[in-house]
Amino acid sequence: MKELDQVSRHQHPLQPRNWFLAKGSKVHCATRPLIMGVVNVTPDSFYDGGRYTLPELAIAHALELIQQGADIIDIGGESTRPGADPVAEHEELARVIPVVEGLARQVTTPISVDTTKSRVAACALESGASIINDVSALREDPAMASVIAHSNAAVVLMHMQGTPQTMQQSPQYLDVGSDVLQFLDERVQTAIQAGIARTNIILDPGFGFGKLVSHNLDLLKQLSSFLVLNCPLLVGLSRKGFIGNVVGKSVEHREWGTAAAVALAVDRGAHIIRVHDVAMTIDVVKMAAALSPHWAAIGQEYNA
Repeated sequence: MKELDQVSRHQHPLQPRNWFLAKGSKVHCATRPLIMGVVNVTPDSFYDGGRYTLPELAIAHALELIQQGADIIDIGGESTRPGADPVAEHEELARVIPVVEGLARQVTTPISVDTTKSRVAACALESGASIINDVSALREDPAMASVIAHSNAAVVLMHMQGTPQTMQQSPQYLDVGSDVLQFLDERVQTAIQAGIARTNIILDPGFGFGKLVSHNLDLLKQLSSFLVLNCPLLVGLSRKGFIGNVVGKSVEHREWGTAAAVALAVDRGAHIIRVHDVAMTIDVVKMAAALSPHWAAIGQEYNA
């Protein structure tokens, strides 16, 4: 593909970087994929909206996910489901910061905050977060890149066609794999030019964000092609709509469809798996990694 050839000219190593820096701490995803547990402190998220709107409930849930094996906790104060209404900055701060502060006092587990707002990001990083998960890939808020660069935080750059309000209104691609690959490469270069170190960048192809069912399936099939970008690869497949379309189940009953998609993502080299259901995903990831050529060291453990 033409875009892949263009990316290759950056002369990235053949093996993707399997670690990242988050405020000076090196987070390894070399020996196995990491699990990112989702904690939504929103009333309207597509799966767990309204369950953890009180800080004490959100913190308790995060601690439970960590006990189940989550390596990272991702806290979100604004729903990015299709058609979701924007949330005012002051409201997002009120939802997120007490949870980050309370959780950071109790654990050393890396805390990620899912936001596109630079002030929310800055306050979260000051409160104990070390990763910013920006679904706009630094496009929504011009000040976001500076906040990331000056804090030395890690950042997740995600592909999305349109906005949460418009993204599912007839998304179109010439070739979804090539188009998303080119977009992510361009966002990496933009981030580096803004002062963010490549070692602090994580990439997310954006399953369910401005993509039809066929686009999501094609992306999953082509996932290993994104490893050429030499950044850890994060995937968010948990209970997504395209899985529901394939298995014919409502969001409450998509755990097994999610498990199958996660297994394929791990087999294709995904480094970080973002999920609601940590406990069952741990076993899925272990088994898929043991069988995958991208995680050969795990499979070799069982040769004795």
